[in-house]
Amino acid sequence: MDDNEHAHTLVDRARDGDDDAARELIRQLYPMVAKIVRGYRPRRAAEEDLTQMIFIKVFQNLTQYSGKVPISHWVSRIAVNTCRNQLMAEKARPELRHADLSEEQAAMLENLAASDEALSPDRKLAARDLVEKLLAMLKPVERLVIDMLYLQERSVAEIQKVTGWTAAAIKIRAFRARQKLRRQIGGLL
Repeated sequence: MDDNEHAHTLVDRARDGDDDAARELIRQLYPMVAKIVRGYRPRRAAEEDLTQMIFIKVFQNLTQYSGKVPISHWVSRIAVNTCRNQLMAEKARPELRHADLSEEQAAMLENLAASDEALSPDRKLAARDLVEKLLAMLKPVERLVIDMLYLQERSVAEIQKVTGWTAAAIKIRAFRARQKLRRQIGGLL
């Protein structure tokens, strides 16, 4: 029995109320769900709470799982959409002002704009904080596509599988997000 057949057996048993099968499904899917949550978790949501919410949705909707795609694909779509909905619930500040940056972040921004050199290890943390602040200004769907496309370096096809969006929608959202980031960085400088 291959992994996919085994997963289908677990799904069928879980649908019939087998708690052991449900626990085994969670054990197998947890690492993937946790990785998605870490990548897209809104600032105000605890990782454990969001993961638990995702698994609740998975089991509430298990009867809707058709079995036509691997269970991991189906669950990852639920996980991404749950995180995206949580991000939408958090209103991002519409703009970041130079005064909102720490002294180190302001210096980092000016350095990044003026040079092509790689950052020293001690400056990488400040740069990451700055990137987080800039990304927080984007709409949740824009933040998601920028993160997947550029930070995780996923292909458009991979993003399509996870989100269900068309390739055109992904490219348009990425383009608009890059424009917003450029304007924001220009305004900070």
